[in-house]
Amino acid sequence: MSERRVHDITDARVLAVLGHPLRRRLMDVLRVHGASTVSALAERTDQRVGNVSHHVRALADVGLVEEAPELARDRRERWWRLVAPSLRWSEHGFSGDPASEAVVHAVQSVNLDRQTSLVRASTSSADEELAPWRSTAFAAERWLHLTPDELGELSRQMVELLDSWSERSASGPGREPVLVFAYGVPARP
Repeated sequence: MSERRVHDITDARVLAVLGHPLRRRLMDVLRVHGASTVSALAERTDQRVGNVSHHVRALADVGLVEEAPELARDRRERWWRLVAPSLRWSEHGFSGDPASEAVVHAVQSVNLDRQTSLVRASTSSADEELAPWRSTAFAAERWLHLTPDELGELSRQMVELLDSWSERSASGPGREPVLVFAYGVPARP
């Protein structure tokens, strides 16, 4: 398995930029569809070009996206791409500073809201194009008894499994974007 490029976020200002739902969605569109112009991003997100342009610049200002000038057909056309396909941060890395901790919690909330809204939209859709997917879509949960080290090992194994699947070609007959996410958190039933 090849090593994937991961952007480790250690600055709360960078994380704060991700706390906006549209910016989170723009990152997803770039992750799924690759480099894009602001116009194409606006079309895919049903937003105005000026609004998308503002948010893309905010993402660029903190180094999450960059221009891809080699894709432009002329000097007026601007293409944008992700700097790294994956982002990573640790809540622990921001502990001790109440403002940074609040940013981490806000971004985690935006991420969870985005993920659950995508699941709700998929499961409640009457779209016939989704019919073949209904028998293979899944939800799984388990209550496990683990130590912190064991949870860390489970996390590494899950990421390795998802990485191995994400290395497959995005193109091919019948292939569509599929969101897979997992959480492992201490909780009480």
